[in-house]
Amino acid sequence: MTTAALRALPRSSHPVDADGTIAATAAPRRIPALWLALLATPVAATANAPVLILQEISGALGTSTATATWLVTTFAWAMAIGTPLAAGLLRRRGATAALRTGTVSVVLGTLAVVLSPWLPLLLVGRAAQAFGGAALVTVAMNLAGDVRRMGVITAGFAMWGAVGPLAGSAITSALSWRAALVVSAVGLLAVPAVAAHLRTPERHGAASAGTPDRPAQPGADQAFDARGAVALVTLVTALVLLPHFTLPALAVALVAAVLLALHVRTRRVGFVPVALLRSPVFLASAGLAGALSTAYFGLLFAVPRLMDDATTWAKGTIGVAQMAALLIGGAASWVLAAVSGRLGRGRVTAVLVLLGVAGPVAAVFAPWAPVLVVVPALAVLAASGGLSTLSVRASEAAPAPLRPAAIGLLNLTYQLGGAFGPAIALLAVA
Repeated sequence: MTTAALRALPRSSHPVDADGTIAATAAPRRIPALWLALLATPVAATANAPVLILQEISGALGTSTATATWLVTTFAWAMAIGTPLAAGLLRRRGATAALRTGTVSVVLGTLAVVLSPWLPLLLVGRAAQAFGGAALVTVAMNLAGDVRRMGVITAGFAMWGAVGPLAGSAITSALSWRAALVVSAVGLLAVPAVAAHLRTPERHGAASAGTPDRPAQPGADQAFDARGAVALVTLVTALVLLPHFTLPALAVALVAAVLLALHVRTRRVGFVPVALLRSPVFLASAGLAGALSTAYFGLLFAVPRLMDDATTWAKGTIGVAQMAALLIGGAASWVLAAVSGRLGRGRVTAVLVLLGVAGPVAAVFAPWAPVLVVVPALAVLAASGGLSTLSVRASEAAPAPLRPAAIGLLNLTYQLGGAFGPAIALLAVA
């Protein structure tokens, strides 16, 4: 790991010089990575919890299973739009404001999910949970500080997501389906520790470049870019809905993309900073993260169907096998993040691309059906390992005040993979 990479993400305990560099005399005090992982990762289990219990939910609410699937779509949408919005809040107001916003949103969403007797209010609660979860993820990733600690977060995210469906089923059997949908509230246990860390005064003060808990204040450019935010949220919403309402969503996406492009030309340091769009490192990192995420989420849905067709295994056995593969792959992604500094950027990129291609190829050409069990492990290793290493890389390439935006926008491409992957998988295995 190079010194530059270790300094890639802003940290509240680092004094920052006027030119945006970290002072050499800093003795950084960093919050333990396990607290950050606890803050950020339980939302992944809540995202996947409804997968196996949609029939129970639809029966309780008196609606169809197809309609109940909007609980999954709504969560994915709110996570997608919440990621850049939370990054913008952190960039302007600091991590404390983002932490408070995320905490309140998760609490309100949890209450709505627990108490709502109607599906529309339940969807609102799911959206609030996801938006709050996105804010907590954004805070954790901006406080990580290096790729090894970022790897703890992304590996935890993968592992919570892996156990989400079966955990949701087990919690439903033991308690209720409502309890299965509020697992993300576990992340609130880490809020006091993270908040205490953010309240710790800077020993050397903060300069204009900004830190997670002391945002940059360079002038008028820091005013909230409402038009840029609306254009980006509209674009993301249309992209998420593309698999469900193809032609209308495509039309809205094209209009929103044009409006956003025109707006960016006049607001160079707005919600979508021009400096990031002109950075080859950022664009390549975000593009690769999105591709790996799309492949991962697609295989997550396709592999169980392929295994069901190719083996005589019961569905429960297939589910347990996939969960085990995802847990192993998620743990391995932290190892990849930990050794990425020794491998170097070129080799890490080659490994990510190789893993990202190996999963779909193995799914299509596996000569022996049980080999399909390995596919989810390869996919989650590539996606989670890529998210940790590419987030640091993209942040390192950005000017210090734009690092929260770089992490937020790269995370957005990853979240969009969660919308595109399953749609592509359903078309491929239909």
